[in-house]
Amino acid sequence: MATIAISQPQVQRPSRMRLLLRYLRRNKSLVFGLLILIFLITFTLYGLLTVDPKQAYPLAARSKQPPSLKYPLGTDFFGRNLYASMVVGLWQTAIIGLLAGGIGTLIGVVLGFISAYFGGLLDTLIKGICQILTPIPALLIQVVIAGSIDKRYVTIYTMALVVLLLAWMGPTLVIRSQVLSMKERQFVSVAKLSGVGDGGIIFGEILPNLLPFIAAAFVNQVFVSLFASLYLSVLGLGPLREPLMGNLIWAAQGQSAFFNGWWWWPLFPALAMVLIFSSLALINMGLDELANPRVRRTE
Repeated sequence: MATIAISQPQVQRPSRMRLLLRYLRRNKSLVFGLLILIFLITFTLYGLLTVDPKQAYPLAARSKQPPSLKYPLGTDFFGRNLYASMVVGLWQTAIIGLLAGGIGTLIGVVLGFISAYFGGLLDTLIKGICQILTPIPALLIQVVIAGSIDKRYVTIYTMALVVLLLAWMGPTLVIRSQVLSMKERQFVSVAKLSGVGDGGIIFGEILPNLLPFIAAAFVNQVFVSLFASLYLSVLGLGPLREPLMGNLIWAAQGQSAFFNGWWWWPLFPALAMVLIFSSLALINMGLDELANPRVRRTE
């Protein structure tokens, strides 16, 4: 008796590019955050190519000039071209956030894995330090440390170090909790039964599944680090000669810029910080779908 073979229609899986475009289309917050970030990067790169960085410092231009063709963002009381100051200050501010946030996240990932995966005394010690330091207001510690440093040695790198001192605790607790959950999963047990060592399980099994959490922790820590650098600068505890956004706002406040009619002086640095924080907040919200299984959706 002859059998009739029925061919099954083959379903083509969409390409990764198509999946990415679908994901971006429904994830509006991530798209808007990336667009703002691209705008800020473009503004900074174009400015570095078209403006003399020396104009970002005092006595480089005629003081107290409103926005014009010659000075697009005006000048301040000290004779700084605010356009040049914004260009230089944005990348300096970004360096502080990326250094403190990046190194803090890296330290948090390492400590979180050590604490959760190996446990024992190391877990008790790391968890105990985090639990002791976390309730203490970070602003208080950072103000005390930054205020005790000689102003001659305050640079954007020492400022990044001050922020970094407390930037590792949050990522440590987040990664620790995720590793504790992940190491009990079935695929980890199968890997152990297959003879895979600790290094193979950590780097081959657990770490790849935690990359969305690490990315979200990094963006969040950059946000926190930038906010810390901003309020330290606004309090006059940053490198005062550098045109950081917080320094420009602090100097404008000290010279009563709004009262004297120099509205453009604090306005543009404040607007830049709003855009930076908005961008990072939107990106962090967009990454939440990847990092949080409760809201994750599949195509």
